[in-house]
Amino acid sequence: MVTYLAKLGELTLKGSNIKQFEKKLLQNARSYFKDNDEIKISLRAGRMYFAAEESHCAEIEFCLEHLVGITGWAKTLVVEKDIEAIKNAAYDLCVQAAKNGAKTFKCDSRRADKSFPLDSYAISRAAAARVHDEKLLAVDVHKPDVTVYIEVREKVFMYTDSQKGARGLPVGVSGHGLLLLSGGIDSPVAGWRMMRRGMKIDAVYFHSYPYTSDEAQKKVEDLAATISAYGVSVHLHIVGFTQAQMQIKKSSPESWSTLLLRMCMMSVANKIADRIGAQCIVTGESLGQVASQTIENMAVTEMMAAYPLIRPLVGMDKEEIIADAVRIGTYDTSILPYEDCCVLFSPKHPVLRADKDEAKKIYDAMQIEPLLEEAFEKREIKRFWDGREAPQA
Repeated sequence: MVTYLAKLGELTLKGSNIKQFEKKLLQNARSYFKDNDEIKISLRAGRMYFAAEESHCAEIEFCLEHLVGITGWAKTLVVEKDIEAIKNAAYDLCVQAAKNGAKTFKCDSRRADKSFPLDSYAISRAAAARVHDEKLLAVDVHKPDVTVYIEVREKVFMYTDSQKGARGLPVGVSGHGLLLLSGGIDSPVAGWRMMRRGMKIDAVYFHSYPYTSDEAQKKVEDLAATISAYGVSVHLHIVGFTQAQMQIKKSSPESWSTLLLRMCMMSVANKIADRIGAQCIVTGESLGQVASQTIENMAVTEMMAAYPLIRPLVGMDKEEIIADAVRIGTYDTSILPYEDCCVLFSPKHPVLRADKDEAKKIYDAMQIEPLLEEAFEKREIKRFWDGREAPQA
């Protein structure tokens, strides 16, 4: 039997509301394992525990790498609350660390159970004594090669390899949003950032076959699958937009085509948000990054939104966004050379500072709403969870 310990994040600051946050975190954690009752999960005093046979380690670690709401996690040794047992376990952990090349160490203890006779400092001293006396490793309390962590709770949990968690609030405690998901770098990061604020995310993708390829759609499906591992599940609404784009091209000034396309997308997003009960629309826009993201053009897009429009990347630069994309595993997919409909239909000289009244006049003149309603009704829906596509019901 192996045990993993996870440290809870900012949800521990929620005061009288903490129980609902803990309940959602447990629910999300259990969703990674579906009907597998061989993995036992519990939550006590700011720690979550996963216990199972060694054969389930890969499943548990996948969960812990993606579960939003924890700050860190580790595979632990579990020993009785006895100082000799602690000393022996600390020595064994340092023996393994020495085999892996460590030269220096320190012990870091936390005594959550105040009935234990030694305080945290005394526990660390006792645990380090044999390692120091036998010159297995040298003590370095500032920059050690390995730290032996000791947590005295109902039992003693000890570990050396602590991993960072996704942090944030458990997905589902902050409402439901609809993400405009393209095949680019930005929008998957925007969805992930909202998940970390506790928001359940579903997504919509606009596909213009044959102008955008099946590979372009598969690329977006892969992005939805990747971010679903952080968000418990993601429903992806795939909207055929060819006829709408042809209507824009035929009946509007070329310089307005990208902005009008964004307005049409927002109109369909409103319909989907209404159908699924979403409370806001999320985009990957970053101020000034491209022509459609000047402050004036963003105001035109927002004019079309029937729900609050959230732009979590609005103040980030491209390097910051790319770093997040690499971190969550979407970057390599996003840079595949399959372009979405926004890129393929971009005008050479797009309007940069649109007037809202003029934009609405051009939009209304296209008489495009019947096409958008048809596209909405004919959309395809795919569900992704745990990093892969779920079987269709």
